[in-house]
Amino acid sequence: MTISIEASNGVCHACVAGEMTIYHAAEMKGELLPCLERGTEVEIDLSEVSEMDTAGFQLLLLVKREAANAGKSLRLVAHSPATLEVLDLFNMAAYFGDPVMMPRAAH
Repeated sequence: MTISIEASNGVCHACVAGEMTIYHAAEMKGELLPCLERGTEVEIDLSEVSEMDTAGFQLLLLVKREAANAGKSLRLVAHSPATLEVLDLFNMAAYFGDPVMMPRAAH
């Protein structure tokens, strides 16, 4: 699992690659939550996520909740098949925004 983070024009872009699983949840939390301090908006690119379990899903819920508490927007973009499967399983696509309609983040 790797996360690359860039901030520009008030937007913090995070690109997650690899597994979003319980084995990496604590490390990912430590990298994604600080993104909320780096911009007024956070965009998480999920195109390179190869596997997601409930811990990865819970992390996305946490980041969304913390963004809302901070008055910042969170966008999930470029969903991989693994992330779409989990969002569909929990019927949470509408909660995070329709993944089909989200634009792909630029790297």
